[in-house]
Amino acid sequence: MAITRERKEELVSVYSELLRKTDGFIIAEYKGMTVTQVGNLRKKLSEVGGTFSITKNTLFKIALQENGWVIPEDLLFGPNGVVFGNGNLPAVAKAVQGVTKELPEIFKVKGGVLAGSVFNAKEIEAVANLPTMDEIRAQLAGIIVAPASQLAGLLESATSQVVNVLQAYVDKDGASSEAA
Repeated sequence: MAITRERKEELVSVYSELLRKTDGFIIAEYKGMTVTQVGNLRKKLSEVGGTFSITKNTLFKIALQENGWVIPEDLLFGPNGVVFGNGNLPAVAKAVQGVTKELPEIFKVKGGVLAGSVFNAKEIEAVANLPTMDEIRAQLAGIIVAPASQLAGLLESATSQVVNVLQAYVDKDGASSEAA
C-alpha cells in the first residue's frame, strides 16, 4: 500500500520533532511484536522519559539529514523502531535492555546515535550500564554532603576534646584545693 506524499511529509515532520527533543536514539528491530507488547514498551519508556516510534527508514533518513544528525546507514534496514531518549538516554537504554531480555527473539537492539556518534548494540548496552541522571544526582549530593558531615564530626570531636581537657583541669584544680 503506497503512502501519499502528504503522509510522507507528515511522518518526516513527526520524526523531526522527535529528533529535536532527543539527546540520542536507539534503533531496534521489532519483528513480530504484538500491539500489546509495543504498548507495554511505550509505557516502560514513558516512565523514564523515552519515546518509541515505528519508522520508515527512507523517511527517517530524510528527517535525520534535515536536523543535522549522523545517519547510521548500516542500521536503517528492515523493520525498525526507534527509541528516543528525551534527556536521560542511560535510563531509556536500561528500559530497552529489559525489553530485549524479555523478548530476545522479537526485539533486538541494532545500535544507536549519541552525541554525533554511531554506536553498535554492545556499545548501547554499555550506555545502559551508565548511571541514570537520578543516580548521578544522588552521587553528587553524597560527594557534597560527605565533607560537611566529616567537618561536623571533626568539630564535634575537637569540641569534646576541649571540654575533656577543661574538665580534667577543673577536676585537677578541685582536687588540689581540697587537698590544701
